[in-house]
Amino acid sequence: VYAMRVTEDLSFDQYWSDPRFQHKKPYLRGSKKQAFGDNIYHRDSKTMRWRQENSHHSHPDGTPNKRNIANDTQTARVLISDDFVYWGGNGPKLPKKLRNHKGIDLCGKRGYKNNFPDKMIEEFIVWLRSLKPKGYCGEPLDWVRSP
Repeated sequence: VYAMRVTEDLSFDQYWSDPRFQHKKPYLRGSKKQAFGDNIYHRDSKTMRWRQENSHHSHPDGTPNKRNIANDTQTARVLISDDFVYWGGNGPKLPKKLRNHKGIDLCGKRGYKNNFPDKMIEEFIVWLRSLKPKGYCGEPLDWVRSP
């Protein structure tokens, strides 16, 4: 569970080559955090096809998972934020008014949502800014279930 204000967006190739995000490339022999890095997609310079590095998104034998490639690269941008909160598997309970704001629920399926009424956005930001702390606050739920 997380929330972020987008402060920058990059192409996958920019994200892949940017020195700021080299630590986000998966290192499968490192810690769990290193193994789950998300800097895994870039284009092959000769064929321009997507490359998926060996990661939690590829098959267990390290071969690319075409389904994940198609899903993860359907938008060719990586959203970056230095203004975020990541709760992992233990996010706070949203106020009822954000779960049913004139029939609109802030929550939904996993993934990106947008196009909310301005008043709902304002109420969410006020509520979110009232929470402490910010940044990385908890491990992903999957980490509890995986070795």
